[in-house]
Amino acid sequence: MKSILITGAAGFIGSNLVEYLLEKYPSYKFVVLDALTYAGDLHNLKKVQDAKNFTFVNGNICDRSLVERIFQHYYINNVLHLAAESHVDNSISDPGIFIETNVKGTFTLIDVAYKYWMEKPFVFKTGFENNRFLHVSTDEVYGTLGKTGLFTEQTPYAPNSPYSASKASSDFIVRSYHHTYGMNTIITNCSNNYGPKQHDEKLIPTVIRKALAGEQIPIYGDGSNVRDWLYVADHCKGIDIAFHKGKSGEVYNIGGKNEQNNNYIASKICELLDVIHPLKKGSYKNQITYVTDRAGHDFRYAIDASKIEKDLGWKADENFDSGIEKTVKWYLEKYKE
Repeated sequence: MKSILITGAAGFIGSNLVEYLLEKYPSYKFVVLDALTYAGDLHNLKKVQDAKNFTFVNGNICDRSLVERIFQHYYINNVLHLAAESHVDNSISDPGIFIETNVKGTFTLIDVAYKYWMEKPFVFKTGFENNRFLHVSTDEVYGTLGKTGLFTEQTPYAPNSPYSASKASSDFIVRSYHHTYGMNTIITNCSNNYGPKQHDEKLIPTVIRKALAGEQIPIYGDGSNVRDWLYVADHCKGIDIAFHKGKSGEVYNIGGKNEQNNNYIASKICELLDVIHPLKKGSYKNQITYVTDRAGHDFRYAIDASKIEKDLGWKADENFDSGIEKTVKWYLEKYKE
């Protein structure tokens, strides 16, 4: 039986992934580890907390003795590593915690896995031969694009923020354990996720929350920065496919083929709210305002997901119009509570 450790499982992507996997694989045992920082919320796991094959552990991936005890007590034979500090603004104001969690934490986790699963480089312990370590990363490690072009798995790394630099470092650590020790690793790099359970600090929840509160909706710079938006459920399916079907040592980019700039995002959300939850007078668009741009703000990210599509059969089910409507409706219920 697979005994899978999922880190960062009380966060946005992690909690959506746990729900998805528990429903799809009732015979697997899932142990989830989360430090419950401001970005983690046990309420995100409410739907699965009573499942017989679900165990929650409150702790930090940097705590080596704890991670070792988890591997030993629960006989962990696979890891899905999502735990990370992820908000770029926070990495600019306080980069140290990003280095601690994303770099040291990833090293701690994969080093414990290596020592628990393997006798020595390229030699697995009996019964551990098929163990896999999947590391979830970001397209921001590739830097920024101009008006054309896409990030592929061969794009050179060029991180521009402390956040993306820390994630690039964690990617290289995982890569090194495959090439040096023969560990069965997969790295996935995703574009901007959106959907239910995302933290209030992120762009789309901020636009919805500010709009409903009657406050100014802040947009960085002139709003022209472009991101490729991936609905979180599609990302979860991509992680699942990469974990089960991916080739050891490979990198898979997961993107939604939904490039939009921040102006469009804000306007689209306001248009949906105008229909779903209209103001007594006027449009939510009147609340959009422009603020000083983020330091070192990358202009554009966009992913070429053809490798995971062709090699593993993944595809995004949601386009931006369908995904953002589901998202707005979910947050409307949340903020009405």
